[in-house]
Amino acid sequence: MTKNQIYSINGPVVTVKNAVDFHMLEMVYVGKQKLLGEVISISKEKTTIQVYEVTTGIVPGEPVYPTGEPISALLGPGLLTNIFDGIERPLKEIAKEEGIYIPTGSDVEPLDKTKKWDVKITVKKDDLLKFGQIYATIQETDMIEHRLMVPKGFDGRVIEVKKSGTYTLFDCIVKTEDTHGNVYELNLTQKWPIKTARPVFQRLPISKPLISGQRVIDTLFPIAKGGTAAVPGGFGTGKTMMQHQFAKWCDADIIIYVGCGERGNEMTQVLEEFGELIDPRTNKLLLDRTVLIANTSNMPVAAREASIYTGVTIAEYYRDMGYHVAVMADSTSRWAEALREISGRLEEMPAEEGFPAYLPSRIAQFYERAGYMETLNHAESSVTIIGAVSPQGGDFSEPVTQNTKRFVRSFWALDKQLAYARHYAAINWNTSYSEYVLDLTKWYDQNVGLSFLTNRKEIMAVLAEENKLLEIAKLIGADILPDDQKLIIEIGKVIRYGFLQQNAFHKDDTYVPLEKQNLMMAVILYLYDKAKHYIEEGKSLNLLLETSIFDQVIKMKYDVPNDQLDQFDQYYKSIDRTIKRIK
Repeated sequence: MTKNQIYSINGPVVTVKNAVDFHMLEMVYVGKQKLLGEVISISKEKTTIQVYEVTTGIVPGEPVYPTGEPISALLGPGLLTNIFDGIERPLKEIAKEEGIYIPTGSDVEPLDKTKKWDVKITVKKDDLLKFGQIYATIQETDMIEHRLMVPKGFDGRVIEVKKSGTYTLFDCIVKTEDTHGNVYELNLTQKWPIKTARPVFQRLPISKPLISGQRVIDTLFPIAKGGTAAVPGGFGTGKTMMQHQFAKWCDADIIIYVGCGERGNEMTQVLEEFGELIDPRTNKLLLDRTVLIANTSNMPVAAREASIYTGVTIAEYYRDMGYHVAVMADSTSRWAEALREISGRLEEMPAEEGFPAYLPSRIAQFYERAGYMETLNHAESSVTIIGAVSPQGGDFSEPVTQNTKRFVRSFWALDKQLAYARHYAAINWNTSYSEYVLDLTKWYDQNVGLSFLTNRKEIMAVLAEENKLLEIAKLIGADILPDDQKLIIEIGKVIRYGFLQQNAFHKDDTYVPLEKQNLMMAVILYLYDKAKHYIEEGKSLNLLLETSIFDQVIKMKYDVPNDQLDQFDQYYKSIDRTIKRIK
């Protein structure tokens, strides 16, 4: 009788009785089809395995094969431009070989092992190599140089070096020998356990913004390189669109997009659009510096959990080369739902709304892998994580949103009413926040100007005051308000339509540099200041509103090209002329 036989099957959860040769978090192959699984619980009586593939067709009595190693990602050249599923199977290759559906037990290699890469070896014989040190480089795409780093446990003195030239993934190019006489072969790849964070030399203080060109983010609710942000929003509020825009324009070097449990047709659209997007920095395909991980809602539920970890492991790999990486996770709610389903099948005690009691710690572990780091090869780089949250019915009080709020420092709350009013980005300025402003103060002062944060503070104050006045106006009507309060509502409208609302299809408004954002704020506040003095002199606000000056200021986002910022001077003169004319 074969040992390690399947005893019971409950969806993606499989148990083995009286097994002794399994370890926690070990990767195993389940059944005759060799489905990929992971050991998640061990007791004296039984071992529990979660299977990352559909278990239809397997029966009790089939064998389970241990591997002795954890679930790992294969890392090497060829990751960029590729599309993987949650357990790093290449979807394009599977489609070529097997058709549009992924067969169970598919063992297509994650990376093309026959492709030849032009390798430039940067070490020589007798060099001492340590974990994380770069020993060769490859031009992976036109934009990104892939830096091969010594894997963990391969430290030692170089005893053999091949010449720079063309090699396939598993060709040995360097040999090292450790102090015990063990010889190791270095090729173009390495493996890393996806649930273990890659080590760094030290975590550095956060001090630089991740600039997206989206005014409501860069100015009001910034995110730092190495920071974390949550994007909660109900159905149709623009979470995916916002992550697209952010991926296209943010100043990260590498983009990792994880589609976790999203609808298949939506994910298809994402993949097609990413394949066509042009990188504005280079005028080449954005895909040349992007890795896409697609785990749609009809794929095995357990693989959703793995997809998040696979994505962040690839991000850390490129971070260790010295790149700034942005991870878009869409959406972490589907990942949490996968945890809930598996927890239910394991008959664990449920916490709030049926989610497992360990939900907060899992969310924390994911977001903790972000950070601004000094790598083992002493480069400064970062992983920034932006996680979309899809609360049912747009209810932000549900557990995933509330627990995510505890572990992120930027919260961009998407608003259904703004989205339906075609206000992009539909970030509600009254319920969103960012805790990075203080960390970034020095950078803003040095790179944008001392006026930037002062202008931001005044804009935020006007919006807060406008919100209070709109509540009063709903009760008693806006006509009863005095002119100075009506002015705040009017300036609030200028800020909302002229500054916060952005047009992704307009060449000068889709991306706005920080300098222009600051100048726009300055013009709006100048109009507010001049209009306030005008009203204090006893003049009528209605006369000022009858001029076109407010509309003129709203349209400046279109009328001033991003490379002709000196045109803002005309607005100050126009405001002065208009007020002088009606006095």
